[in-house]
Amino acid sequence: MIGPQISTHDSVNALQDVSIKIEKKIAELGKSLDITLVAVSKAFNAQKIMPILEVGHRVFGENRVQEAKAKWPMLRQTFSDIELHLIGPLQSNKAAEAVQLFDVIETVDREKIAMVLAQEMKKYDKHLRLYVQVNTGSELQKAGIPPQDTIAFVKRCQTFHHLNIEGLMCIPPTDENPGLHFALLEKLGREAGLSKFSMGMSKDFETAIAFGSTNIRIGSAIFGCRSAMT
Repeated sequence: MIGPQISTHDSVNALQDVSIKIEKKIAELGKSLDITLVAVSKAFNAQKIMPILEVGHRVFGENRVQEAKAKWPMLRQTFSDIELHLIGPLQSNKAAEAVQLFDVIETVDREKIAMVLAQEMKKYDKHLRLYVQVNTGSELQKAGIPPQDTIAFVKRCQTFHHLNIEGLMCIPPTDENPGLHFALLEKLGREAGLSKFSMGMSKDFETAIAFGSTNIRIGSAIFGCRSAMT
C-alpha cells in the first residue's frame, strides 16, 4: 500500500500549526471554547499516522470501516487511549464492525442505520457517541438527513432507538459560503437540544469555529494531499 508522500517532520509541524490557528481563532472570539481536533487519517497508513500519535495526539477520523479495521487495532495495542471517529457513510452491513472499531460515529443519517446501530450496540454492550449528519445543501449526491427532518429524526433516535445523539455534523457544498451551512447546523442543533457540532475541515475550520463548531475534521492540512492508493 502506497501512502501520500509527506515527511514525518512535516506532519508533526503541520499539526502544531493547525493547533496554533485554533488557539488564535478562539482568542479572537474572546470565548472559552473546547475544540476537538479530529485528525483525518483516511488513505494514510500506520507509518504516516505514527508520528502524530508519538507527539500525543489521540483523536482520529476514518471514512471507511474496512480501512480502519486494517490499521487501527494494531495501533491501539500501543496507544490504548485512541479515540476513533467514523466520518464517512456507513452501510448497514458494516454496522457491527463499526460498533466494535469506533468510539464515535458522526454519520447517522437514516432510520435503518439508527435501528441497526441500536441493535449492534446492545449486542456488544457498547455505548458509542453519535452524530446525525445533516445534508445542509440538499445535495442529491451527498448523504445526510434533510434539514427540515433533522429535529424529528434526532428525537426519534433518542426516544425510540435510545441512542446517545451527541450532536450534528455537516459537509457544506464546495461552491457555497460554508458559514451559511454552519449557521444552519448550529440553529438546528440548538432547537434539538444539542450542543456539539462537527463542522469545519482544512479549508474552513476557522470559519466553523466562529459558528460554534466543537469538532473540526482536519486531514490534508496535517497529513498533506492524498494520492491514489495501490
